[in-house]
Amino acid sequence: MSVAKVTEIISSSTESIEDAVRQGVKRASKTIKGIEGVWVKDTKAKVSNGEITEWRCTLKVTFIVND
Repeated sequence: MSVAKVTEIISSSTESIEDAVRQGVKRASKTIKGIEGVWVKDTKAKVSNGEITEWRCTLKVTFIVND
């Protein structure tokens, strides 16, 4: 039987929402082992002079708890 845990993180990218998610998972995997999935809970954009300058995503990362 496996037990999973969910933790919430925020990541950002100047490129795209997809890149923000990828960067968030990549960074989280440095300290969280056994990541099984990610849920994009929320997306936001930073705007400057009428242009989107940064995408921000709130992610729920699911990982397996080790014995």
